[in-house]
Amino acid sequence: MTTVTVIGLGAVGASYAARMVETSPEVRLRVLASGDRAERLRRDGVTVNGVHHRFAVVEPGHHVEPADVVVVATKCHDLPEVVDQLAEHVGPGTTILSLLNGITSEARLAEAFPMAYVPLAVCVGIDAVRLGGDVRYTTLGWVELGDRVAGEPSPRLVQLEHLLTDLGVVCKVRADMVRGLWWKFLVNVGVNQVTALLEAPYAIVQRPGPGRELVVAAQREVVAVAEAEGVDLTEADIATFLDVMMTLGPDNYTSMAQDAMAHRRTEVDEFAGAVVRLGESHGIPTPVNRVLLQAFLAKHELWGVGGHASEKI
Repeated sequence: MTTVTVIGLGAVGASYAARMVETSPEVRLRVLASGDRAERLRRDGVTVNGVHHRFAVVEPGHHVEPADVVVVATKCHDLPEVVDQLAEHVGPGTTILSLLNGITSEARLAEAFPMAYVPLAVCVGIDAVRLGGDVRYTTLGWVELGDRVAGEPSPRLVQLEHLLTDLGVVCKVRADMVRGLWWKFLVNVGVNQVTALLEAPYAIVQRPGPGRELVVAAQREVVAVAEAEGVDLTEADIATFLDVMMTLGPDNYTSMAQDAMAHRRTEVDEFAGAVVRLGESHGIPTPVNRVLLQAFLAKHELWGVGGHASEKI
């Protein structure tokens, strides 16, 4: 049997957890949660595309055998808490699959758990939305995987690809996953931030107009800082993103837009904040992302969430 621990049962985490148990009923899947959230999950479960699930819930500090795979699907700003909570679930044979946004989570998890295997990974094309205990999606997209060093996939990466495929997760292995990670970063800096700013669904940026123009302007700054970092992103990558975006449900919302509408802390520091910091280090102007950063920091202040997560994992 394969043991999987999922931490972060939001739209993405719940969607993949449901897919795994529906595809492979023999998988031992447990959700790591604490406090009121743990009690709520035990009591109410979660519904994904109309199917109700009651996942096994374990709380931090409870003795468990290390998992074969740990799926991290929280928000980036929750990562320090995630590291503290995962100690019992990670061992030498564990693979940690980070589905977090941004370009830093894998390095931070690898530093915290040097005994584990932490590949680079991104989920692409998922349009899941969570409303309370109900999650729905039009497309689950796929997960791109790769090693930190470009080239032929390592044996553990191949093993992970086969395992995830058996669990119903569509995978694509990339020879140069650093570039893939940056491509997803380009996507998030554009569409997540703009839809969150406008508190609007994908439709607002799927059609030509000021919304899409703002997305592209923010993404061009990512291309500029990526080049300075030695990552080969170009205007063609923006065009590829626009093609993928057209496959998403027009009435669905990005995770950041969902956070903005609920007045939760957003991941702006991992998006615009990272672009601004990289721009400053290389002497590259990033005026669009600087405005986005200030706009969301002002929203955080207005909502009273400051620098603290507004809800527990």
